[in-house]
Parts: sequence; structure tokens; C-alpha cells
Amino acid sequence: MEFFRLKRDIPFMRHALIFNLISFATFAVAVFFLATRGLHLSIEFTGGTVIEVSHAQAPELEKIRDAVGKLGYAEAQVQNFGSSRDVLIRLPLAKGENAGQQSEKAMAAVKSVDPQAQLRRVEFVGPQVGSELAADGAMALLFVVIGIMIYLAIRFEWKFAVAAIVANLHDVVIILGFFAAFQWEFSLAVLAAVLAVLGYSVNESVVIFDRIRENFRKMRKASPREVIDNAITSTASRTIITHLSTEMMVVSMLIFGGPALFYFALALTIGIVFGIYSSVFVAAAMAMWLGIKREDLVKPVKKKDDEFELVP
Repeated sequence: MEFFRLKRDIPFMRHALIFNLISFATFAVAVFFLATRGLHLSIEFTGGTVIEVSHAQAPELEKIRDAVGKLGYAEAQVQNFGSSRDVLIRLPLAKGENAGQQSEKAMAAVKSVDPQAQLRRVEFVGPQVGSELAADGAMALLFVVIGIMIYLAIRFEWKFAVAAIVANLHDVVIILGFFAAFQWEFSLAVLAAVLAVLGYSVNESVVIFDRIRENFRKMRKASPREVIDNAITSTASRTIITHLSTEMMVVSMLIFGGPALFYFALALTIGIVFGIYSSVFVAAAMAMWLGIKREDLVKPVKKKDDEFELVP
């Protein structure tokens, strides 16, 4: 399915250097904010108190959120848990208060909204558990990156693997840079979005790399730059369809998903927007700078007279 078909190849790689410089500048700004401001980590990483409350009828979360916020817990998270009648409240660590004191104050606020609310459980997440969770999240991110590199190196060639990882890390650092610059809350849901962006971005790169390999077999007299331009142009319609349909779903979560899904959808939105850019002007351009050529992708076969020729 195609929205349109371009008759002439767009010379993307002619401007690759300019766009790569823009990418480097954006990447540097993101790293600067990460180094100077850091991430605003959620309760899952910093520790806090988790309270589960049951209601006879579905409560209005906004009223509960306002009541808990008046206690001084501006960063408290209130969301449904399991069903519309069960509510999970996450409170950050507070000096001079333990989990019991926090739960009593929170329940008093909840009962001011719904007197029939019942406390189900109270759990305390210490800073040590939060730091272990952060380390596990970083390890998960590392394993995803290594797995992608191995997959691309086996399927294509090491130059494509390096190009794709540079593009993927570019997207990840940009997302983290936005969250550091604006001090948006970085939670487990946002970490899940970052991992999803890694897979989403590499999928787009694989589509372009597949077409580049196919073009090297068909366009024997074309230069690598012409081959890459044709690959990007020929997949442009598919790229637009994929990103528009995905972004429609993400925007619906961003608008209607509520606070529980807002930052998850926001991270996905940033990743999708920059994923388009990185697949074309980072991954493909990086492959060109690394000197990708026909001999790297078309395997030679041995003739009977011990001479080699490239498989068409």
C-alpha cells in the first residue's frame, strides 16, 4: 500500500553532512541537560510508600489526586489498579515520616473524598530497592542494544549494525535529554517506552537497509550514494504510513490516557518523531560514511575455475 510514488530520487545523502552536524548538536544538548540537570526519577527508582485502596464504586481520581496533593505530596501518583474501583497511590519519601504515618495521612485524604474507602495494603519501597531497579533497567537497555547489534551484524553487515546502533542511541539520548531538560518524571512506564522506541527505530532502519541491499544487486552501476537515495525514496510512502498510523495511536493515549499514560505516550511521541529523522539522516548516512559498498552485501561465489564472481 502506498500513498504516493516518487518518480525521481530525492538526494538525501547530498545534505547528509549538514543533517549529521544538526544531529550531533542536538545530541550534545541532550547530553548537557542529562549531565547538569539529571533525570527526575519516580518513586519506583527513589523509593516511597505504595498504598492500595478499594472503593465501593469507581472514584474520581482527580479529586483523590487533589486531596493527596494538599498534604504536601505534589509528586504523588494516583491511578487505577486492577479495576476501576481499586486505586493505587504512590507517595514519595518524606523526611520524618514512615510508611505508617504516610498511609494514615493519605487514607484521611481519601476518606474525605469517599468515606467508604478501605485500605487494602501498604508497602514501603526503600532507596536501595529503587537503586537496584534503576541498575536493572540500565542492564535491560544494554542487553537490548547488544542484541540489536548481533542481529543486524548477522543479517546484514557490521557497518549496518554500527550505523543502526548509533541511530538508536541518538533517539534514546534525545528522549532522555527532553526529560532532563523539562524535569518530566522518569518512571518505569517511560523506561518501557524507551525500550519500545529502540525496537521501533531499528525496524525502520532494517526496512531501509533491506532496500539498500536489494538496490546494490539491481543498480550495479550506481554509486553507494545513489543506491541509498533510491532506497530511502522508494520506502518513503511506507515510512509515512507506518509513522502516521503509530502516532495516531500514541496521540490518543497522550490525550485520553490520563496521567498514568501521559509520560509514556510523550516519550513514544518524541521517539517516533526523531526515529524518522535518525533512520534517514543518521543510520543511512552513517552507513555511507563507513564506506558501505556492493561487495559488503553481495556474497561472492566460487566458479569451477577457482575464480570468484559476485552473486547478482
